[in-house]
Amino acid sequence: MTLDRAVMFFAGVMVLLSVALTLWVSPYFFWFTVFIGANLIQSSVTGFCPAASIFKKFGFKTGC
Repeated sequence: MTLDRAVMFFAGVMVLLSVALTLWVSPYFFWFTVFIGANLIQSSVTGFCPAASIFKKFGFKTGC
């Protein structure tokens, strides 16, 4: 799995997790979803993604 796909997979899992937590635990987990969306927007504008940095340390390689 390439770095780009790993980051997209992780973002998708986090969004689904935050929605599930909002539905079943507390409506305040809505802010977790907002944080994930803001992080996705920030990384698309600046090119810096904290998750990508972490996945690089785990050995994921960038795709072509």
